[in-house]
Amino acid sequence: MSLKIQIDADIKAAMLARDQTRLLALRDIKKLILIEETKPGAAAALSPEDEIKIVQKAVKQRKDSVDIYKAQNRPDLLEKELAEIAVIEVYLPAQMNLADIETAVAKVISDMGATSPADMGKVMGAANKALAGQAEGKVISEVVKSLLSKL
Repeated sequence: MSLKIQIDADIKAAMLARDQTRLLALRDIKKLILIEETKPGAAAALSPEDEIKIVQKAVKQRKDSVDIYKAQNRPDLLEKELAEIAVIEVYLPAQMNLADIETAVAKVISDMGATSPADMGKVMGAANKALAGQAEGKVISEVVKSLLSKL
């Protein structure tokens, strides 16, 4: 089942349950999917990878907002964002732990034959592709930088 169909069903369930937080978060995801589908030159349906990227982007935006609300001491808005993050993260694949990310990145580095931090761009591209949806780009970047600096 595509993410769009799942989101539609979950929107209906949230409406029936009168769960405003869930409804707001789901409608935002649906909006982002519809925007991507209607872009000029876009395919009729999004691939699962594209859907995951959209959901990751929504979570990242909310996490950035959480940081801002913490800095501005706005607990009311902070709680709203954290609740929406919890709703949206359900639609992401399980996230890898740090040890698994390090193992996967080390394998990418050895497969590519990277020998110095100068190879970071090549390694990042391959690592992001290999770990798509399973880890945040920021974490992957830190691990790549750490492992390449040890070479």
